This record gives sequence, structure tokens and C-alpha cells, in this order.
Amino acid sequence: MEPTKQTLLIGGLLVDIYSHPRSTSTSPTIDSDIPIHALFFLHGRFGSTQHKYVVDTVNAIFDVSYAGDGIAGGRGRKKDLIVVAFDHRNHGTRLVNQQRNFSWSQDPAQNNDQHAVDMYTIQTGSAQDVSFLIDHLPSFLYPSSERTIVEWGMGGISLGGHSTWIALSREPRLTLGIPIIGCPDYTKLISQRAKSSGVPFSPPYYPSSLKTYVEAHDPAQLPYRAKDASNPFLGRKILVLSGKEDRLVPWVASAEFVQGLEVGEGEGGVKRVVVEEGAGHECTEGMQREAGLFVKGWLSDWSGAKL
Repeated sequence: MEPTKQTLLIGGLLVDIYSHPRSTSTSPTIDSDIPIHALFFLHGRFGSTQHKYVVDTVNAIFDVSYAGDGIAGGRGRKKDLIVVAFDHRNHGTRLVNQQRNFSWSQDPAQNNDQHAVDMYTIQTGSAQDVSFLIDHLPSFLYPSSERTIVEWGMGGISLGGHSTWIALSREPRLTLGIPIIGCPDYTKLISQRAKSSGVPFSPPYYPSSLKTYVEAHDPAQLPYRAKDASNPFLGRKILVLSGKEDRLVPWVASAEFVQGLEVGEGEGGVKRVVVEEGAGHECTEGMQREAGLFVKGWLSDWSGAKL
């Protein structure tokens, strides 16, 4: 059963809002006391909110998270889910120049010398867009305070996964994150890509100003191992989904960070890591199901969740 979708224009940004057909999250006639959890979900590079893999993953999250128990529509359900999707900068409805989404290449038609800067500015820009929408989406979706969004989460595939890590490190209102084939360590990821592309990992390909910014603000540069308030990931619920055979965003670029990441398990934080055997740079059906189960746990306040 496919979710329903409505599109809102929020500050010039087109935003798709998905809800389950058995859910009441976008109906103004239902009891406003039923709380809502909102999950941002972002696409990958060269994609858009309309790409099949995005729609399929959103469908799977609803199918799994609403399956079976009292969460699944009808009396007794305690939480409703909406999924919020929008295009990254320079993608989909916001596309300005497709060439600037390319990586480094020996083929001039496929080459983008500014790949390192373009990638990171899109990622950080999307993280800022998420904060902007947390501020303003409720006013557009529920202008008469029909419903209340009580928790926010974020997930994404590839470029959307990178953006998820950045948003989690900067936006304290996000309680849940599902980065899929994404990487939290930009220096490791982009330096390996530069090497494999035969490009020097130095200016002008990797400007000194970008290096300074990344070293100050990237998730991997923050105190992610700390067990105190200095760690922006403490208390978060995070599901990491990666492919063991991924060559574009290799697991080795993320492994040190993810393995050392402290979320305060036992004190409210949750960390689950699935590196799928045989999977490359793709969001597999298994990853979609894992994401759905994680969201189901979120909707049930982790009661009986299988993590």
C-alpha cells in the first residue's frame, strides 16, 4: 500500500510530504493529540525526490514501520509518521548546472575540477535546509495547529547519507539518523577519491579554505567518542547502512568513525551498524527493511524493537 503524498511550497522550496493511507497525519479532522514523528529523507547525487529508489525506500519504510502491531493504523496507535523529501541544491527542481554534480574525470565532458567544493557545499546546504524546514514546516502543514510534530529524524542515500551525518552533528532537534551508503569523514572519502581519480589532494582541487572548514566542522573532527555534552551524537538513535563492496563510498572511509562513535547506549542512545555482504553502492531491499524496522522502533518508543 503506497503512502499518500502532498507537495508544499515552503520559502521557495518544493517539499513532498508522505503519509501512510492508514495514517491520519495530514488530516485536520483527527484527534490532534496523536503525536507525529517527521523523518526527512534525501536522495543521492544526480537524483531527485522523484527517483524510483527514493520512492521505493519511502514506501518500504512505511510498509515495515506500519506492519503488524498497534502502530498499524486503527485504534490504539500512539504515533503517526510523515516522511519529508526535498531536492538537494543543484538537483531536481533546483538544478542549475549538471556539470557541477560530476566528479573528477579524464573525460573533459564528465570532469568537474571543483568536485570537492561542490560536494561539500551541497551537503552542508542540505543540512541547513533541514534546520530551516524544522523551523517552518509545521506552519505550512498545520496552519491551525491541527497536529504537533514531537520528534524529527533524518535519513538519506549516498549524498543524502553524507548530509544526514552533517545534520546530525549540527541540528540538536534531530533525534534519529539513518545514513545509507553515506560517510561521516569527508577528508577520508574525498582524499581517496582524489587518489583514485589521479588528482592531487591539494589546491586548487582541494582549496586550503575548504580544508580549514572541514577540519573545524566535519563530523569526524568533532568529539564523537566523548561521553559528555561535547559529543553532538550523544543520545541519538543512529542506524548505519553500508555495502561491503561499495567502491564509490567505501566502508573503510567510515569504519573508524562508526566503530568509535559514542551515542550513550544504555542511556537513551541507540547505534546499529549493518554492512551488507555483497552490496555495492546501492540501497538494497535489505537496507530498506532495516530502515523500516528502525523507524518502527522510533514510532513505538523502542518498545520491543529488534535492534
